[in-house]
Amino acid sequence: MQQSPVPPELPIYRRIADGLREAILSGDLRDGDRLPGENALMASHGIARATARQALSVLINEGLAVPKRGSGVYVRQFRPIRRHGSQRLSRDHWERGEAIWDSDTRGRPYTVDQVDIDRETADDAVARVLDSPEVWVRRRRYSVDDRPVQLSVSHFPALLVDGTAITREDTGPGGVYARLGELGHAPAHFTEEIRARMPHPHETVQLDLPAGTPVIVIARVARTVEGVAVEVNEMTLDAASYVLQYDFDS
Repeated sequence: MQQSPVPPELPIYRRIADGLREAILSGDLRDGDRLPGENALMASHGIARATARQALSVLINEGLAVPKRGSGVYVRQFRPIRRHGSQRLSRDHWERGEAIWDSDTRGRPYTVDQVDIDRETADDAVARVLDSPEVWVRRRRYSVDDRPVQLSVSHFPALLVDGTAITREDTGPGGVYARLGELGHAPAHFTEEIRARMPHPHETVQLDLPAGTPVIVIARVARTVEGVAVEVNEMTLDAASYVLQYDFDS
């Protein structure tokens, strides 16, 4: 009987990376812990600096570690946010004055640490959906547990929201959907399209993304019961920070 070939032994940099990964996933190394540096790996494994650098690069490229210039390489292990696609947009939430993010974070601390609001000329795609050449645009960055996780850009028809709280930083209890409801244009139907891609340079900076980390882009249109579009929102999510949940009936 012919014996199966013995699989070749993994290169040493892979074996070192596997050991460090196991320590991260088991919890022996926690978020924010410093990984052994190149000098420490060289001394403990008897390897060259290039090999030690390769081992650390594996974890960096997997999104499990992040280098900090002049300091070292640190564990980046973040408990994912569970984004429940249907529940988070429930009318019951925003009519009670609750924020959508309360549903996402479930008690974890979050902040909107960047807000920019302007009246602008809509691009062709947004103008066509909203049937409005002018829009109010709300750009935000959301952070959870002091880590940036999402960029969001919302567009609203200018004539509909001029002079309302939607054009101010603090939109009040229930957020923009509660304010649209008060205007008689409550969202009743949402459509979301989801795709994944690598981040643009400004997204990498704003979300503080390690090398090799993709983003999830969610484009949402909110419509009234009559089918009138009242919001176009594009959200850019750190893919390593999210689990997307959708429930369906058969």
